[in-house]
Amino acid sequence: MYQWYLILWVFVVGLLTTSARMLKPVKINGVTEYRYTWIPVLAIALPMIYLAGTRENMGFSDTSVYKSAFQNLPSSLSGVSDYLTDEAKDKGFTYFSVFLKSIIGNEVTIYFTIIAAICILCVVFVYKKYSCNFMMSMFLFIASADYIQWTYNGIRQFLAVAILFACAGLIMHKKYIPVIVLILLLSTIHASALLMLPVIFIVQGKALNRKTILMLIGVLLTVTFIDQFTDVLTDIMENTQYKGEVDQYLSTAGTSILRVIVYSIPAFLALIFRRRIDAANDSIINLSVNMSVACFSAYFLSAFSSGLFIGRIPIYFSLYNYILLPWIIEKVFTKKSSKIIYGLMIILYLIYYYYQVVLTWGI
Repeated sequence: MYQWYLILWVFVVGLLTTSARMLKPVKINGVTEYRYTWIPVLAIALPMIYLAGTRENMGFSDTSVYKSAFQNLPSSLSGVSDYLTDEAKDKGFTYFSVFLKSIIGNEVTIYFTIIAAICILCVVFVYKKYSCNFMMSMFLFIASADYIQWTYNGIRQFLAVAILFACAGLIMHKKYIPVIVLILLLSTIHASALLMLPVIFIVQGKALNRKTILMLIGVLLTVTFIDQFTDVLTDIMENTQYKGEVDQYLSTAGTSILRVIVYSIPAFLALIFRRRIDAANDSIINLSVNMSVACFSAYFLSAFSSGLFIGRIPIYFSLYNYILLPWIIEKVFTKKSSKIIYGLMIILYLIYYYYQVVLTWGI
């Protein structure tokens, strides 16, 4: 129930912020826009960090696995070499966890809270800086169920995702060397980060450019020849640290069509309003559109393969949807129309949130 209070709190903070005029003017491409100050941003972020950090006894998904793993870790970095084996995966996350344990002891709640703080602060930093409507971006992050799915579950991967997301500016400005170094470091936390090495080049340039269209065509061809694709993927993964999990991952059902539809909406809206996006030529929106296409492509592929394996990849891209969607609503439509569309969007996302969190996950 408290998750619904969190959504309500986002709107309360948004209304109070607007009433108290806690928005500061900034110049974006020569146009004055308004951004939230850190006070309301932290007012939204801190409850999210607290809830994710104190979920220890909630029993949702792999929380108990992370709890047990943390408790079994050595208490100092000097014991890591004896703990790790040659086959151990994502050693960077182990070193990070042992480092925390050497400071905080066996306090699982503090451990979860620190990881949640890093992830949430990275997310709000980007939305504060780049979103034309921070409150709506945060609402979408929560109501899409990305918040609860990735701060309560899959935290090892989301730690890598969030840190890379915080460096969206580096990707946008083509600072390839630091981004590549960062990706290689993050791959020691979760190996899936390596998939971003080609992506940071593909998503550059104008929205829906030739590279992103070719990527989409490649996905459609992969779906057409899905059996051959899974065979190749199995051969590749058999030579990695995940070789013991490949069959389990690929044997799971694909991502639900409803989820694919929900996450495809920003990309299809971008296609419909491509001329307006091209006219604006906003760097972060161009990047967000291409990331949104990548998100749809990954989810579409996961619907025909493995939701547990391929379905974990889109989180690297979906966070950009929540920059793109408010921008399209506010910059393409009239002020009156945007209010109506926002209202409809909120209702539909709340319905989806109820379906995903209550009916599907039973939380």
